[in-house]
Amino acid sequence: MTQYRYAYQGYDAKKMARAVGIGINISFKQAMEICKHIKHRSLESARTILNSVLEMKQAIPYKAHNKDVPHRAGMMAGRYPQNASKEILKLLDSVEANANSKGLSNLYITHIIANIAPAIRRGGRNAGEGKRAHVEIVVEEKKVEKKKYTPIKDRKGKTK
Repeated sequence: MTQYRYAYQGYDAKKMARAVGIGINISFKQAMEICKHIKHRSLESARTILNSVLEMKQAIPYKAHNKDVPHRAGMMAGRYPQNASKEILKLLDSVEANANSKGLSNLYITHIIANIAPAIRRGGRNAGEGKRAHVEIVVEEKKVEKKKYTPIKDRKGKTK
């Protein structure tokens, strides 16, 4: 098997960790919408979002592939993609394990993307093509900076 080439170009091995799922049996369209929704979030908030999708409590907003998709509370169109959420949760666990082996903590998702994988033909009477996708995730350690207290001054220049 050849080595996978990541789409993300600005990878720094000291501050970042990555994982890839190649040829996962999920719909590319569902994977793309999930990736759009959890990008630039912390790893913990992404995990809670996907767990609430699995419990049918929170829907994923569909912005690109939303033809004939029913509206949900708080969004125009949305669905609960169960299978894709399970597989992306597995990838989040994998990238977190990769980050822990490097000693990284306080992670947020820098890059997550879904690409179309080659379709596999299903044989038999109900022949067709199975949907597959490649998903790659890059997480980065976020430094927490403490804000210094600056006193508020009124119009006369006195501190409150």
